Amino acid sequence: MTKDRLLSLDVFRGLTIAAMILVNDPGSWSYVYSPLLHAKWHGCTPTDLIFPFFLFMVGMAVSLGSPKSGEARVQITKKILKRTLYLILIGLFLNGFPYFELSTLRFPGVLQRIGLVFFAIALMHHYVSSKGQVIIGTSLLIGYWVLISFIPVPGIGEPNVMPDTNFAAWFDRLFLSGHMWSISKTWDPEGLLSTIPAIGTGLLGIFAGQLLFKAEDKTDGLIKVFVLGNLLIVLALMWEMDFPINKSLWTSSFVLYTGGIAMNCFGVLYWLLDILKYRTKITFPFEVFGSNAITAYALSGILASLFGIIPLANSSIHQVLFDGLVDIFDNNHFASLIYAIAFVTLCYLPVFILYKKKIFIKV
Repeated sequence: MTKDRLLSLDVFRGLTIAAMILVNDPGSWSYVYSPLLHAKWHGCTPTDLIFPFFLFMVGMAVSLGSPKSGEARVQITKKILKRTLYLILIGLFLNGFPYFELSTLRFPGVLQRIGLVFFAIALMHHYVSSKGQVIIGTSLLIGYWVLISFIPVPGIGEPNVMPDTNFAAWFDRLFLSGHMWSISKTWDPEGLLSTIPAIGTGLLGIFAGQLLFKAEDKTDGLIKVFVLGNLLIVLALMWEMDFPINKSLWTSSFVLYTGGIAMNCFGVLYWLLDILKYRTKITFPFEVFGSNAITAYALSGILASLFGIIPLANSSIHQVLFDGLVDIFDNNHFASLIYAIAFVTLCYLPVFILYKKKIFIKV
């Protein structure tokens, strides 16, 4: 572990990436335990927490740097733009791999959203005061609520929060028709309009980071984070009565709810790992994953695609391995879970080698 890295942040990021790979790569989508699936529409499962947790940590990582001014601000802005473009391009590469059918290439995606959120919050960190960031974040969440809940949907009618007919789905079809999520085709869970409230998730990470990392008394900062986190959860549950908690729409209540849970979860890790200096072998694999998180995620996407297309015994590598696990365990759901765990382990090995060589790939 290098001295300039925050252990709790690496572990939390690593837990999130490992969980992301786990839920993305079951042995069979027909046999997945319900906590490892997204909510069908409204609601929030453990799986729905993963992506907002990562965006929250993007904000926390941004908060570790001091705001720049003058020529330093110009240089950091160039770096922010460069990193944003890299994330978007890697995301597009993963969406297209291995066939790269440009006519139907999905434009939105996880890394694309991470890139856009990072771009927005990193610029705000260097150009906007903390008070201004709070005002902007609040305005984004309220504005998005007004758009979805009160503005009539062109060509459809009354505002609604149904999958195909809500304002965000209409907006995305306007600009991304033919290049959206292949499963739905009419809306995208990482669409353009729903990226606006996702910026709020990143800002919550910045706010939590400022409370924790800038406080002279770390315990006092931690208490403030716990209080704020639980206040956000209460506000989210109140707002949910009018604006449902929904990951695919990334509703404003979803931002507050998942942000509050993220603050509580990270607060516990920060207290254990960076205040009490508690060390355990259990956290080490997640520290490894967290130190090269984007690399691990990109690798998982490439391997998953290759396992699905490389032929083996009149089938694919993926199918042969899953069928073998079914034969061993005689339980499709359990075999599917074991496959996912084995896949996470496979992705761990390359990043472990990078960690041992002290190579941390920054996108």
